[in-house]
Amino acid sequence: MSAASDTTDYLEGSLEGFIAYDGQWRMTYINAAAERILGRRRDEVLGRPFAEIAPHLKGTLIEQNYQRVMRERVPVSFEVLHHHYGRWFELSVTPVRSGGIAVYLRDIDDRKHAEAALLRSERELDDFFQNAAVGLHWVGPDGTILRVNRAELQMLGYEAGEYLGRNIAEFHADAPIIQDILKCLGGGGTLHNREARLRCKDGSIKDVLISSNVLWEGGRFVHTRCFTRDITELKRAERALRQSEESLREADRRKDEFLATLAHELRNPLAPIRHGLHLLRLVDHNSEAAEQARAIMERQTNHLVRLVDDLLEVSRASRSRIELRKAPLELAEVVASAVETSRPCIDAAGHRLRIDLGPDAISLNGDAVRLSQVLSNLLNNAAKYTDNGGEIALSVRRDRQSAVVSVRDNGTGIPPAMLPKLFEMFSQGEAGRSRAQGGLGIGLALARALVELHEGTIEARSEGPGRGSEFIVRLPIAAPRRAETAAAEPARLRGAKGPRRILVVDDNIDAAQSLGLMLRQSGHQVELAYDGLAGLIAARGSVPDVILLDISMPGVDGLEVAQCLRDDPRFNPVRIVAVTGLAHEEDLRKSRAAGFDEHLVKPISPEVLREVLERS
Repeated sequence: MSAASDTTDYLEGSLEGFIAYDGQWRMTYINAAAERILGRRRDEVLGRPFAEIAPHLKGTLIEQNYQRVMRERVPVSFEVLHHHYGRWFELSVTPVRSGGIAVYLRDIDDRKHAEAALLRSERELDDFFQNAAVGLHWVGPDGTILRVNRAELQMLGYEAGEYLGRNIAEFHADAPIIQDILKCLGGGGTLHNREARLRCKDGSIKDVLISSNVLWEGGRFVHTRCFTRDITELKRAERALRQSEESLREADRRKDEFLATLAHELRNPLAPIRHGLHLLRLVDHNSEAAEQARAIMERQTNHLVRLVDDLLEVSRASRSRIELRKAPLELAEVVASAVETSRPCIDAAGHRLRIDLGPDAISLNGDAVRLSQVLSNLLNNAAKYTDNGGEIALSVRRDRQSAVVSVRDNGTGIPPAMLPKLFEMFSQGEAGRSRAQGGLGIGLALARALVELHEGTIEARSEGPGRGSEFIVRLPIAAPRRAETAAAEPARLRGAKGPRRILVVDDNIDAAQSLGLMLRQSGHQVELAYDGLAGLIAARGSVPDVILLDISMPGVDGLEVAQCLRDDPRFNPVRIVAVTGLAHEEDLRKSRAAGFDEHLVKPISPEVLREVLERS
């Protein structure tokens, strides 16, 4: 067998690709491995010029190196990502005596990916070490610090050169602890959340938790791997917590009394509403007594709605973010509303209430419901903290440009130590007062917030236990209201555009039916549906002008109904209004995203609903 034949057999059996070009760049040989690597058959490429075989390589590193070997007759080896095949190759290009070149082709894609993965892993490991949120350091068996990350240096205030190479014991405020740690680790143990104290560069001490284990190689202690977490603030908080246990118990007690107060405060407006409902059953609905009952129920319902709003958003009161609905009003009207609200509480205790409105009418610019809430809270507190059969006096007077309202009682009084805390949220009376009496909790805190929102002041006075108390509210006076020339026409739900076709969807049947009755009485055409799916079917069947849609319903909820309707072009002109008990900002965001035009919180007033219908 000839040498040429041996060479050919060797090349054909090689796992590396081999290609030969003559001096005119024509391919003269390609072995089986190169065929597999490049995916080209011999009969496709042999005898053809390089430019025809591989036009995609024009101007690339491969062509440049081929030309260099042809020109300079020197061998060249290089690695290249062959974009045509999407793989990495190692090429060794060698000049041959015939004037051409020989190309050895090795597929190194797997190796390159492995190298890249290893490099990526090393970088990620180093990045993890340097940028970890907790301190990391390595310590040799003799305590020498070998490596440290940024978090630990920042925590202690050192530069790397001030920390590395020194013994870790120099930085421990309690030397025996680090010796015990190294001894434990050297014995094969693992450290979990060991507390220690480290010295910072500025001389301060940091409380830390140390977790550590050892890297062993062939039974040899190489270095520790230590995680250091700063718990200085936690330890400080623990010490503060221990020092304030009594204060926390007091806060819990105040919250418990506050919850009891909430239940009581919510019942107050319900008494006149229940009385009014009973009265309406007994009298002619067109009588003066019925009209008076309806007026009382309307005022107390408004009061109840606003009170519930306050309780749901109690944090807003402390930040003075409650929205006021100011309008010109007479202070005497506010007093009358407050007395009406507090009368059941006063009468139940057999108190005598004296009211002095002064000789002159006093006009204010304020929120009548909120100001009534302030005065009723003061009257309720006077009734609660006065023994049965006591006396309560409410007086109104003018002091230059201020209206002064005083609520005075001859009750249990206020201890001097309690006066500075009286208007704080959840503040209560002395511990001896029974839960049945309630306490000075949210009422006074809200009263102060509401008075201050009206640019007024409120203060409490008492000569001590058993000497009664007095609360004084000062409010700026406004110009008197003009006499009304004609009685205002009762608000109706009929808008300026005439009757509407309205669909009401609510799984609360009573709520849906009562709203439907109110709308029908105002001349609107109303259809009711009691779940989301029924509402969707009804809407698609009639395409109403307005849809009043509850959100929280079982099965298909209001958000899904609104989204489905907004996907139908027929409902582009339809006004979809959320009527719901959900009132948080996130709820409003969701309703807007679902396609609701407006978001009304239950219970809605006829006036608000009328305004919505007028915009429809």
